[in-house]
Amino acid sequence: MKVVFMGTPAFALPALRALLDNHEVVAVCTQPDRPAGRGKKLQASPVKEMAVAAGVEVLQPEKLFVKKSMPNAGGDEKDTTLFTPKNVRARLQALGADVFIVAAYGLLLPKAVLEMPRLGCINIHASLLPKYRGASPIHAALLNGDETTGITIMHMAEGLDTGDMILKGEIPIHPEEHFPALHDRMATLGGECILEALTLLETGNAPRTPQDNAQATHASIIKKTDGEIQWERSTSTILNQIRALDPWPCAYTIYNNNPLKIWQAQRAALSPDETKQPPGTILSADKNGIKFRTADGAILATTVQAQGKNKMPAGDFLRGLK
Repeated sequence: MKVVFMGTPAFALPALRALLDNHEVVAVCTQPDRPAGRGKKLQASPVKEMAVAAGVEVLQPEKLFVKKSMPNAGGDEKDTTLFTPKNVRARLQALGADVFIVAAYGLLLPKAVLEMPRLGCINIHASLLPKYRGASPIHAALLNGDETTGITIMHMAEGLDTGDMILKGEIPIHPEEHFPALHDRMATLGGECILEALTLLETGNAPRTPQDNAQATHASIIKKTDGEIQWERSTSTILNQIRALDPWPCAYTIYNNNPLKIWQAQRAALSPDETKQPPGTILSADKNGIKFRTADGAILATTVQAQGKNKMPAGDFLRGLK
């Protein structure tokens, strides 16, 4: 099939690779190059880099919604840049794609774009819908201590992740798994599921299973402040926070008025005397790690990172303190 792929981050790469190998990708839409790194040089998205390497046309609009023109007022029609909404929408229409595939694109699609392809727009969503609609479904699954998660392939609608479902792929979440490992497994699963869904679309056998809106939950975008550990919470909640927020914003606590990031930690036992200490107390600090009191127990932080330093074993961090 003729496919337009819309995606931006590394999560979308396995799906794009699968489509390049099995279908005709006529264009890729991705977010514009953004400043990154200490030098703030413009950096292409991972999806753009793969598309350019494959020789696929790349479109990079800031948005796809067209402003309604007003008398004597500026608008998209006066914008002479290459990737105006009008220009991109005209190009998408001219490509004559059978289907648009969307994976973590980061831009909303207006109704006019949703209706362009013959078989519609299909989204690769990183949760078992209707659970965790929204921007951060993988984080949400880890934060909530879920034992399973998965990919949903769905027909796109104007609402946020509300479209009818085609199929789901489910995987277990390993007990000690952090975000990077789960993210990569989910991305690979997304590439497998989209090929299965396109086969169903080609043969006219793709189902349209409505979501149960009463069961829907939302996964809000992760903010830097979400990383601060509240020691009054349970041990499980804090360990899930450490797993979910690796590598950004990373779970942290405040030590000597500066953030101390905690990269790795495990559940720790309490002695009878330690049970009398309030949450947030440092119970011990030695070569094995830093032991913090939680609401119902303790954690042992084994890999930490002080401000301006590299991450390191907690024992090495302690040896560097006066």
